[in-house]
Amino acid sequence: MNHLELLTFARGSALNWAMMIFLVGVVLRLFEIFGLGRKADLARPRTDSVGSGWRTVFTRSLPAEGMLKRDPVTYISGYVFHAGLFLAILFFVPHIAFFRSVTGLHWPGLPTALVDASVVAAMLALGVSLAHRLNNKVKRMLSGVGDYVAWAATFLPLLTGYMAYHHLFVEYTLMLALHIFSVELLLVLLPFTKLFHTFSLFISRWYNGDFFGRKGVAS
Repeated sequence: MNHLELLTFARGSALNWAMMIFLVGVVLRLFEIFGLGRKADLARPRTDSVGSGWRTVFTRSLPAEGMLKRDPVTYISGYVFHAGLFLAILFFVPHIAFFRSVTGLHWPGLPTALVDASVVAAMLALGVSLAHRLNNKVKRMLSGVGDYVAWAATFLPLLTGYMAYHHLFVEYTLMLALHIFSVELLLVLLPFTKLFHTFSLFISRWYNGDFFGRKGVAS
């Protein structure tokens, strides 16, 4: 299989299978979460329950008081990485063209130089967070194989995409195929690893805020 055939496979059958596994996995995980249900709370709510849920979604996205000063590496690298990844995925013009081909939706892209810088920032932030995890005794002890697999699965699409765009080291067609394969790997792993927080994060924050808000307790 030559490079062009490999790219064709990556854009065709491999992508279709990866998206199918991703969608089925996400639906199953969401069904698992919502299928758990919760017992009916017969007590009269003490505060506006719905407002408490949405408020917690927002407040939990910000560092708790004193935590930014206590652990700046974790918070700053986390914000930089997520912002860079968000810009790269949703505002790189070729990515928008892909989303349009799949969903019919499109939106304005950002200048390529800005997206390129965001990718570099995201990769540096990931590198810093990994080094911090490895050098922090507690975080290293709490980390398992799944954490490092999730890190690698997130880092590879950024790295291969950057290398493909800048035509670095490897022939472009091959590198583009590797980039697409790395994205497909991420899609397949996402529903079944800690990367699923992409979906569960705001659900869990809303639930906690709603649950504790009904009891008049800060969450």
